[in-house]
Amino acid sequence: MVAEVLSALETRRSARKLTEPGPTQEQLERILRVGVNAPDHGRLRPWRFVVVTAQARLGLGDLLARLLKEKIPGATAEQLAAERNKVLRAPCIIAVAARLSGTKIPEIEQILSAGAAAENIFLAARALGFGVMWKTGDAAYNPQMKRYLGLVPEDHIVAFLYIGTVAEAGVSAAVSLDGLVTWL
Repeated sequence: MVAEVLSALETRRSARKLTEPGPTQEQLERILRVGVNAPDHGRLRPWRFVVVTAQARLGLGDLLARLLKEKIPGATAEQLAAERNKVLRAPCIIAVAARLSGTKIPEIEQILSAGAAAENIFLAARALGFGVMWKTGDAAYNPQMKRYLGLVPEDHIVAFLYIGTVAEAGVSAAVSLDGLVTWL
């Protein structure tokens, strides 16, 4: 089992392209339960998950196009369509957000905990045979996006996790610790 876990961690890659089918309701619930087992200083459970599937993706896509039009008033029809269609990259999208509490636990630790929950979700989906892409983009920081997803303005979206069947695998990169580790 140790070898399987280490192999999963060592070979983690974002998929380049995803397709149907996505996870079932039962699989999604299992994936999310793994997410809530992330490290959590103070047991605050500072994460929120919003699952977007099927037709709900279309409303999210319309919002993405509107936000791009607000940011770039001269955006072309092709640019707006491309933005709108981003949600169709996968049959399931899970937005992961950090909900900060006014406790003695530093905000950065709460945000990092939500990032750890996103990584757990990523790895759980992969363990169930799905591919995942971790995305954010400007929309993740927009108050209108937070409102649309039922989040509060103070929440921090840390990931949009696109989950589906791998149509094109991600590229492996050589791993080196050079310049990343200091040994004392």
